[in-house]
Amino acid sequence: MSAGLSHLNERGEAHMVDVSEKAATSRTAIAEGFVRMRAETLALLMEGGAAKGDVLAVARVAGIMAAKRTSELIPLCHPLPITKVTVGFEPLPEAASLRVEALVKVTGQTGVEMEALTAVSVACLTVYDMLKAVDKAMCFDSIRLLEKTGGRSGDFNARG
Repeated sequence: MSAGLSHLNERGEAHMVDVSEKAATSRTAIAEGFVRMRAETLALLMEGGAAKGDVLAVARVAGIMAAKRTSELIPLCHPLPITKVTVGFEPLPEAASLRVEALVKVTGQTGVEMEALTAVSVACLTVYDMLKAVDKAMCFDSIRLLEKTGGRSGDFNARG
């Protein structure tokens, strides 16, 4: 293995990690991200006035679908039998932004951090797509893993 990176073999070549000998355990990951926008855009979003329809409902479904298809999007990720995905939104008017949070659960041999991060990323992209007609300057930031439980590396909590 090269420099402790599990996705590189002894020759430094990318490969999918063999998890067949690992025990299946309960694993959870929570990720978050933010869509920054004009205050008027956030107000339009929260009033349900977007021309393309219910932005949050569509973004929620897009995030859930993305979590389920992460192994098709991110090289070397394992396909997982995901048991739960939730995507939630919190408007932050004082920051003219929308907070997006995803929770993903599985009982399996590898974690679901990438699935939670992918869910947040695609939900943010969907918000942008549905509101870009009124605010092309929207941006995403601080997409990150907040928490993870289970697995050999143990629990992680970025909240402190």
